[in-house]
Formats: sequence, C-alpha cells, structure tokens
Amino acid sequence: MEDDTPIGRESISLASVANGLDNRGAELLESLEEGQGPGSNASPSEAGDSWSKAGPEPSSGWRRRLQPALRVRHFCREHAHLFRWICIGLLCTAYTAFLLAACILNFQRALALFVLTCVVLVFLAHSLLKRLLGPKLLRCVKPLGHPCLKLWFKRGLALAAFLGLVLWLALDTSRRPEQLVSFGGICVFVGLLFAFSKHHRAVSWRAVFWGLGLQFVLGLIVIRTEPGFIAFQWLGDQIQVFLSYTESGSSFVFGEALVKDVFAFQVLPIIVFFSCAMSVLYYVGLMQWVIMKISWLMQITMGTTATETLSVAGNIFVSQTEAPLLIRPYLADMTLSEIHVVMTGGYATIAGSLLGAYISFGIDAASLIAASVMAAPCALALSKLAYPEVEESKFRSKEGVKLTYGDAQNLLEAASSGAALSVKVVTNIAANLIAFLAVLDFINAALSWLGNMVDIQGLSFQLICSYILRPVAFLMGVAWEDCSVVAELLGMKLFLNEFVAYQGLSEYKQRRLAGTEEWVGSKKQWISVRAEILTTYALCGFANFSSIGIMLGGLTSMAPQRKSDFSQIVLRALCTGACVSLVNACVAGILYMPRGPAVDCVSLLNTTLNSSSFEVYQCCHQAFQRLQILLLFSTGPEFSLAALDNCCRFYNHTICA
Repeated sequence: MEDDTPIGRESISLASVANGLDNRGAELLESLEEGQGPGSNASPSEAGDSWSKAGPEPSSGWRRRLQPALRVRHFCREHAHLFRWICIGLLCTAYTAFLLAACILNFQRALALFVLTCVVLVFLAHSLLKRLLGPKLLRCVKPLGHPCLKLWFKRGLALAAFLGLVLWLALDTSRRPEQLVSFGGICVFVGLLFAFSKHHRAVSWRAVFWGLGLQFVLGLIVIRTEPGFIAFQWLGDQIQVFLSYTESGSSFVFGEALVKDVFAFQVLPIIVFFSCAMSVLYYVGLMQWVIMKISWLMQITMGTTATETLSVAGNIFVSQTEAPLLIRPYLADMTLSEIHVVMTGGYATIAGSLLGAYISFGIDAASLIAASVMAAPCALALSKLAYPEVEESKFRSKEGVKLTYGDAQNLLEAASSGAALSVKVVTNIAANLIAFLAVLDFINAALSWLGNMVDIQGLSFQLICSYILRPVAFLMGVAWEDCSVVAELLGMKLFLNEFVAYQGLSEYKQRRLAGTEEWVGSKKQWISVRAEILTTYALCGFANFSSIGIMLGGLTSMAPQRKSDFSQIVLRALCTGACVSLVNACVAGILYMPRGPAVDCVSLLNTTLNSSSFEVYQCCHQAFQRLQILLLFSTGPEFSLAALDNCCRFYNHTICA
C-alpha cells in the first residue's frame, strides 16, 4: 500500500498535465476500439515506459467492462448523420409548434416572426430547387441563347422600359407636376457626368441604364408600393428599438444624466453597439451572404466584374475603408475603372454604424436605409459613365472572388473586436465635430467681419452655400422657398461632413414637429416634409473633401504600390459620388407622395390644446386664412372662438389682436 500511493499521485501531477497529458481512460477506449491492447503494437520497453506511470496494465475483466461503452461510441459514430437530422427535425418541429401557437394567440403580434420565417423558407426552397433542378433548367434554356434572339430580346426589353417610363411619367406627373423637375435633375446630372467622362466612346450604356433602372425599381418598391413602404418602415422601427438597448450600457458607464443631456454620451455609444452587432453578423456569415446576393444581381444585369460589384455591395453596410477589405487581395491587379468604382461606392454611401447615429438624431430611418440600398446600383452606373472601362480586367471569370469571414476565432471575440474597432471611429467623429464646428464658427465670424466692412449684414458660410447650391437643390425637386435651407445643408455636407449636415437637418425637423413659426424675420425655421425626405437622400454619403485623406490612407495601406493611381482618380470619384447622392434624391423626388391620414382641423382646434405641433401649426395657419376670407365676405365662421383662442395662444396674427 505504501508503494502504490506515490505512483498514483505521480500519474496526475501538474507537470504531467502541463506537458499535455490527456485522459488515460479516453486513450484506453480509443486503443481498445481499434482492437489493440495498451501496448500491443509497441515494443516491450515502450509499453512499459508508457504505462509505468499510469498504473498496471488493464486486465481482460476491464476490457469486458468497457465493451458496452465501445459499442455505444461506435454506434454513435456510424449514425452521426442520422442523429444530426433527427436533432434538426426536432428543433424544426418545436419551432413550428411555437410559431403556430404564437399565430393562434395573436397573429398581429406574431406577424413579424411569420414574415421572417416565410423569407427564410423561400430562400431555402430556392437553394434546394437550384441544386436539384438547376442543371435541367440550364439545358432547357441553352437553345434560347442564340445571339439574334438575345439581341432582339434586349431591344424589346429596352423599348418596353422606355415606353413604360414615358407613360408612367405622363400619368403620374399630371397630379404632381413638381416631379418633372426631379426627372429633369436626373437628366442634368447624368449629362454633366457624360460631358466630363474620361472616355466618351467607351461608355457601357448597358451598365448605366441597368444601374439607374435597378435604382428606380428599388425606389418604386420602397416609396410607392404599400408592402415595400410598410416593410422598410417596420425595419426602421426595429432598428430604432434595437439601438435603444445602447442606453443600458452607456447609462451604466456614464450615468443617466449624461446620457440624456450630453450629445457625445447620447449618440456616440450607439456606434459602438452597432459596430459590435455588425461584427457578430460578419462572424456568423449573414452579412457575406447578403452581400453576395446583392452583388450577384448587379453583376448579371450590369455586366460588371465581381471585385468592383462586391465592393459596392459591401458599402451598403460598412464604411469606405472597410468595404475594400472584402477585395483586398485583388486591389493590386484591378483596372483604373474598377478602382474608380470602389472609390465612388465609398463616397456614395454611409457606414452601417453611422446609420444608427443618424436615426438617433430623428432622421427618417426608412429613408436612410432606402438611400443606402439605392445608392449601390447608382454608384456602379455613374462610375462607369464618368470613368468607363478601357482596359482588360482580370476578374471577368465565372469563378469570381471569395469573401473571408474575418480573423475572429469565436463569437465573443467577434463581438469584442467589433466594439474595440469602433473606438477609433467614435474618436474620429468626436475630433472632427470639435474641429469642423469650431472652424465653421471662425469662418462665419471672419465673413461677418468682412461683410460689415461693405455693409453686408449676416454674411456667413451657410449664406454663401445657399446662393451657390440653390440651383442644385431646385433640380432635386425641392420647392423654391425651401431651396436656401437645403443648399446650406448640401454645402455643409460637401465642405465639412455629412454628420454636421444631418445634425443641422435634425434641428430643422425638430422645430417643424414642435410647431414653430415657419419664418422668424427673414430666417426660415423649418422645411416641408418633402424637402426633408429629399435632403435625407442627398446627404446620405461620404462625398466631402475631408474624406479624401481617409480614402487615400485606407486604400494605400492595402495596396501601397498603387498610391499614384489612387491619387490620380480620387477627385473624379469624389465628384461622381456626390452626383450619386443627388441622383438618389431626384429619384426620391419623382416617387415621393404624401402619406398619412388628413388631419381634421375643426375637431383638433375645438379641443383644449396644451402644446403646439406641426399639425396644430398647419390647422391654425389654415384657420387664420379662412377667417380673413370669411370676415371679408361677412359670412359665418367655420372655426369656433375656442379654436381661435387655441391658435392665438401659440401664434401671433393680426386677427388675434
């Protein structure tokens, strides 16, 4: 007994564990399963050396006792595939039962879950049919691929699209003529890009028209169709709910008082949370799957290469420096036209992490999401118009390119790295806001000082932009009385950044919702809902002069040998990216239509009001106009004295006196 004790302790010593010693029982099971004894294939000296520390060699009784475990293990290995399908079947059955119970109890409450389930089932059925029937369908379609048939099919499709557009514009603009201004704006911006194109004769009109067509169809689905509008509105609402969970973390770190009152602690933590969520989605592969589907659609319709299409599709979700990481191994061999597409896509869209920050400002979430999605095909189209392809690309093979899943080893590492990477973005935004707002205030002070010398009062950067960019705002389809404010915001976006511009737009929107007077002296306090929506589309992009350094720094770090090529085309890409946002706004101007039920002003104003709102302002403005007309013609008033008192409490008018 005394001799056995030290041997047993030595077999589980920390030194043995540190040297990689595993479970002896597991090793014994594996050796017995292979039909070997502990030392059957080893030399006597090796066998003795191996088992001297582990204890005595197992007897035949031990082997008989281990036989059931060996059989179970062997059975599980043989039927692992069956067990996996059984587990999947049980999980699917449980989920189906849960979905049925939720729908039976309250279908309206379970509608979102039901729709998501249907979407997943459609994609699963598509992949299954593609795998089973894909080769047969290709053999059936192959005879239809004759060059003459394809040519006539393309011509017929183009003619049908042109006639449909003309007919739709004629019918739709008869009710809202201002839509024709937006259509004219598209023609002007596309014409300018063609006039300054690098290679006029090499323009691929297929890519241009298909890109603009896809953008128009997406806008039609989102803005005009009821299911599309409801879907994007629902998606925006869910993102707002999702972003509201940021308050738990930021309140714990900074305190509730700072989170509610201080801009930095209210908005910037949202970027950290959203970046963490995007990193997790990249780790599980969902983002790669979505990007591949979007890029596939644009590639087969527009005829662009896989690399440039993937980069533009990635820009819908990530920033101008992160999207090129998807195609980093291919940057060195891309043509100048493809690099121009990569840059234009970066300038024409915003990052998903910043999307959450702008939504927190109060900017319409559905418009932001739609603008980012619609900008992708438009960026490809206008980029191929401004810088057509004249070189032979190396990436026109059917194999395409492959997407990576990042460097994270597990889900927790992906979440942690996403949060850590966002710190750089947050500090960059905070630094830019401090610097640009301070510089803007200094420039306004200097311009005001210079203006006072020549008796020009109120000269400022915003005032200069409101005059220079007013025609651009008008071409977007904005009413002339709102063009000065929209032009100011466009100037802020172009010369400062879109963050400052969206902050300014949110202030105008908050004043409108609060029911503030439209004019205070000569200063307009808010703009119409249509102008807000169009401005939201126009500001959705990184096309500003401060982004040039960010773009060059990011791409040069990935492909240092092409630094001169990047510098050569960055300004052209910046102008093209700015035009993409403007064309996006024009498409929204063509398709925009007022939504929501009409307000019953008589009922609203005849009730006791405690606060003002945009609806109250509209009704009071209408009441003041009608009362003036009724007093002139000495007819009975439509609005009661209580309604007049309500309006006079909030707004000054000559009738109130």
